[in-house]
Amino acid sequence: MEIKLDRLSSYINDSAKPLLIAGPCSAESNEQMLATAIELKKTNTSVFRAGIWKPRTRPNSFEGVGTPALEWLKNVKEETGLKVITEVAKPKHVEQVLKYNIDMLWIGARTTGNPFAIQDIAESLRGVDIPVFVKNPLNADIDLWLGTIERFYNAGIKKIVAVHRGFFAYGSKKYRNIPQWQLPVELKRLVPGIPLICDPSHIAGDKMLVKEVSQTAMDLNFDGLMIETHIDPKNALSDQQQQLNPMELKELQDSLIIRNRNVTDKEVASSLKELRSQIDRLDDKLIDVLRERMHLAQLIGLDKKNNDITILQPERWRYILEDRTGKGIKEGLSNEFLILLLRAIHQESINIQMKVMNSKE
Repeated sequence: MEIKLDRLSSYINDSAKPLLIAGPCSAESNEQMLATAIELKKTNTSVFRAGIWKPRTRPNSFEGVGTPALEWLKNVKEETGLKVITEVAKPKHVEQVLKYNIDMLWIGARTTGNPFAIQDIAESLRGVDIPVFVKNPLNADIDLWLGTIERFYNAGIKKIVAVHRGFFAYGSKKYRNIPQWQLPVELKRLVPGIPLICDPSHIAGDKMLVKEVSQTAMDLNFDGLMIETHIDPKNALSDQQQQLNPMELKELQDSLIIRNRNVTDKEVASSLKELRSQIDRLDDKLIDVLRERMHLAQLIGLDKKNNDITILQPERWRYILEDRTGKGIKEGLSNEFLILLLRAIHQESINIQMKVMNSKE
């Protein structure tokens, strides 16, 4: 389906680039909220964020203050002039958010993964003109992310923003949630007009990595950042390790390199055109090579069928993986890329041989 959304600039009237949404992981007290917001006014922050209801992995941890904290968000809005946003996970939350005239709402990763909950929230917003920020689901499932966007769009919401916060991966060491940048890039291809912002705090899980993730998002042409910022992170009731203080946020913001989105220099444009033409020619050759390789896989499949040999040959696959990655690494290609490529080629070879094996001819 074609999705036509309002431009981000039409409802967030701020010239600062990128859009910056900042504030604590959780609303803890009126004093904490106001103190953080006042300091954020000294930065280019446009929207103040804070969690009111906190869905936690396990019980008996801080799960948010709840509805009383909406009054604190309202105070931030009145005292500082910042727009305010919070997370909702069910229609009752929506009812309360609208009652307190909260400017925007976001859908958390856990909720995005539940189509039943999303449909209920979308219906509760039917006829309401409010921006909805949709975080990606915990799992790397782009259809769930897209489906959530479509459900809000079908309910009449035209101000939708996608938020990339990374994906859960068991045993991930560097990041709390691995970025898998190709997925938000693919979402942007599927929904060209959707604003896309990054939540580097939840990707990083460590404030020392927030700058690195933020810069990557800027280099990939994201529209903004949502960064957890607390007046006193060491004493925060949740996500202490990934929250910056306002001064650290200002330093990060000042250090970001914001690159040009469009090519204006004629010489650069000409050079890019020629280099891209060379890539096009190489891609044509690559497709020819892949076609030939899959033809050979088909012939191998016929031999296996005629001689009752299993499709998967573990020793052969192990040899290919080790041999090709070794050669590729020597040529400067990354191990991660080579493994992904070889696995995709191997899977397609298996698919072709399965068709041959199950053919009645």
